[in-house]
Amino acid sequence: MVGKTSGPQLEQRIQCIKFTIFCLNAIIWLLGSSMFGLCMWLRMDPDFQEWVAFLEIYEFYIGIYILLTASIFIVIITFIGCGVALMEHILGLYVYVGLQLLSYVLGLAGTAVLLDYSTYDSNIQPLIRRSMTSLINNYHDQRSTYILQLIQESIGCCGADGPMDYITLRKPLPTECRNTVTGNAFFYGCVEEISWFLEGRSGWLAGLSLGLCMLHIIIAALSLALIRAIKKEEQSVTFKH
Repeated sequence: MVGKTSGPQLEQRIQCIKFTIFCLNAIIWLLGSSMFGLCMWLRMDPDFQEWVAFLEIYEFYIGIYILLTASIFIVIITFIGCGVALMEHILGLYVYVGLQLLSYVLGLAGTAVLLDYSTYDSNIQPLIRRSMTSLINNYHDQRSTYILQLIQESIGCCGADGPMDYITLRKPLPTECRNTVTGNAFFYGCVEEISWFLEGRSGWLAGLSLGLCMLHIIIAALSLALIRAIKKEEQSVTFKH
C-alpha cells in the first residue's frame, strides 16, 4: 500500500517544487529588471553625472557597475532555471544552484561597495571633503565659483564641514552660503548634506539587491530539494524494474 501511494505523492511534490521555482523565477526576473533600470537611471542621469564630475566622486559608480552586471546575469539565469526545472535535468539544476550562489555573491558585494561609497560616515565623505576644500581654495577661479554656487544653493549647505571652512581658509563667505529668508549661514557642511543625498538615492537600490540575495538562497534550496526528489523518483523506478 505504501509503495502504491509513494509514487503519486513524490510526483506531486516534484510538481509543487517546480511550480514554486517557476513563480520565484518570475519574481526574480521582475526584480532583476527593476534593478537594471534603477542602475541605468543612477548612472545615466545627466544632472547626477554633472555632480559626480564636479566633485570627482567616481567611486560612487563602482557599486552600481557591479549591481548592473549582476542584474543582467540574474535576468539571464531565470530562463536557465525554468528550463532545467521543466526538463528535470539534474546536472543542469546543480549548475543553476551554482549560478544562484554566484548571483548572491555579486549582489552582496555590489551592495557592500555601493553603501561604502554612498552613505553617511562612509568612504565617500573624505572624497567629497577633498573636492570641496579644493574648490574653496580655488574660489577665485570662475569654474570653481560656479560649482560651489550650484552645490551650496541646490542643497542648502556651506563649505565642506560648515561656514568655518571659509574663515579657516581666509576666504569671504559667499551669499549662497546664507539662507535667503533669514540671512543666516547654513549650519551643515556640504559633506554631510551630499552624503545624505547620495544615501537617499542608493538606499532603494541596496534594498532591492538584498531582497534578491534572499531570493537567491531560497531558490537554490528549492533546487536542491528538487534534485533530491528527482533522484528518489529515479531510484523508485529502478527498484520496481
